[in-house]
Amino acid sequence: MATIKDIAREAGVSAATVSRVLNNDLSLAVSEETRSRVFAVAGQLGYKPSRVRQLKRENELGSKTVSLLLWCSAEEERDDPYYGSIRRGVELRCEELGIRLGQTLRGHSTPAPLRPTGDGLIVVGGSFQPGELAKLHPDTSTTILVDHYSERPEYDSVRTHFRQAVDQALGHLLELGHREIAFIGGGSEEERRRHHYTRIMQSQGCYDPALIRTGSWTSADGYRMMSELLAGVKRPTACFAASDPLAVGALRALHDHGIQVPAGMAVVGFDDIEMAAYVQPPLTTVRAYPEQMGKAAVQLLAERFEGREAPSHTMIGTKLIVRETSGGTAD
Repeated sequence: MATIKDIAREAGVSAATVSRVLNNDLSLAVSEETRSRVFAVAGQLGYKPSRVRQLKRENELGSKTVSLLLWCSAEEERDDPYYGSIRRGVELRCEELGIRLGQTLRGHSTPAPLRPTGDGLIVVGGSFQPGELAKLHPDTSTTILVDHYSERPEYDSVRTHFRQAVDQALGHLLELGHREIAFIGGGSEEERRRHHYTRIMQSQGCYDPALIRTGSWTSADGYRMMSELLAGVKRPTACFAASDPLAVGALRALHDHGIQVPAGMAVVGFDDIEMAAYVQPPLTTVRAYPEQMGKAAVQLLAERFEGREAPSHTMIGTKLIVRETSGGTAD
């Protein structure tokens, strides 16, 4: 009977990689070609995992309950599919692994009144002071942070590769000749998209704090922030919106002010929600994979339940999707 070592030898990868691929570990950073090759070799060799081991794992995970804390307002979740996609990924992976999803809580200002229950906690978004997370769930090993603003290396985490995302968005606009590029976003100054926007614009010698606007993540605030930029002394030639709903609001403001896109101003969003391809003009944006983030968070938690001790940090990559609002050319 074929073993994991046999598959590893034939596929040209390590036994650890084979094990994680066959267990559908979504936090493993390998190419789809490698995953496909491992499954193909396993099939060719007739590999069959131990049913006893499978039953033991299903029984152990089936006894676990996970709480989900979404650190966003109801309005933000309704307006921005990003959060809903993360939630859907959590729900799907919990169902696949047999883990029970218990409470789904919402926080937006202080975690003190919240009382999550269960064996693990997945926290989506937010930024916490030292000690605050421990009040929510004392066990750091079974608290998973998703899209968390600040570095907390003692916790498992799943994050979008925001450095890559902003590099892609601003690199595209800079290549098109733009220097006066505005930023509209939500959250605080430590929010990663704003942080990397500042880093890149300073490195290019064209950083201007007067071109930054922040508020909530809603389309209504995107409209407001773009209107403020248009009323300013210095009008930008391009804008990076830190979410697609913000970009949609910004596009409406530009339309209402008689500004042609992209001739009068180029716009790039973030996330690639379904609406992005259907607004007029279609939105250039950076595609994120929030559903995969939710699935990866549950996978990390399952590994903790099964005994992994060392913290693990997963970074999910992004992809620039060029449409009409930037005036660029799709690859």
